[in-house]
Amino acid sequence: MRVLVIEDTVRIADSIKVGLELEGYAVDVEYDGENGLLAGLHEPYDIIILDVMLPGIDGISVCRQLRENDITVPILMLTARTREQDVIEGLNVGADDYLTKQFSFDILLARMRALLRRPKDFLSDERLSVDDLTMSLSSRSVKRGDVSIHLSQKEFAILEYLLRNEGKACSKNDIISHVWNFDADILPNTLEVFIAYLRAKIDKPFERPLIHTIRGFGYRVGNQL
Repeated sequence: MRVLVIEDTVRIADSIKVGLELEGYAVDVEYDGENGLLAGLHEPYDIIILDVMLPGIDGISVCRQLRENDITVPILMLTARTREQDVIEGLNVGADDYLTKQFSFDILLARMRALLRRPKDFLSDERLSVDDLTMSLSSRSVKRGDVSIHLSQKEFAILEYLLRNEGKACSKNDIISHVWNFDADILPNTLEVFIAYLRAKIDKPFERPLIHTIRGFGYRVGNQL
């Protein structure tokens, strides 16, 4: 999952980035409203963490312009302001949730996970599944049937993206854009290498393959059509 953090306090922004990367997220950081808005408009993110008080364009304006341009990803706003009217203003321009500083990283992570839930994708304990393969997002564990499967952070992130798009053909570019940071140095065959790792763990030991190649395009997860 790819996250955009727009926060002008470097200490806070970098702390969020480090924490989320340890949780397996790909994270881009912008330190002002103008560059944050441009990133939000032109890059594919799964969630945006947006500070209200930013140099240049403030967070309320950034949120409003993203929504006016049909950017529908969840937006979690951060602010030092505690007035009820400030919260109402943020929600009215399209924010999905509001978190006041100082907050713990665990609270931030829980709010993010809540915003990322999609009813069609999740079971009651935050799981993604297809056939006999299940992924628990809360415990970051994967099983096929009764067999536990250990995945690296990148393998987990790739599989999560594919499971969220079960049955859909996902292009290589889309997968890379959601799993790696904007400035990551990705070689042409990097994704293919990780897909091979995943197949060795979740497909080859079992009867039915679940990861399918769309020749010349990308991959799809699900039962064979």
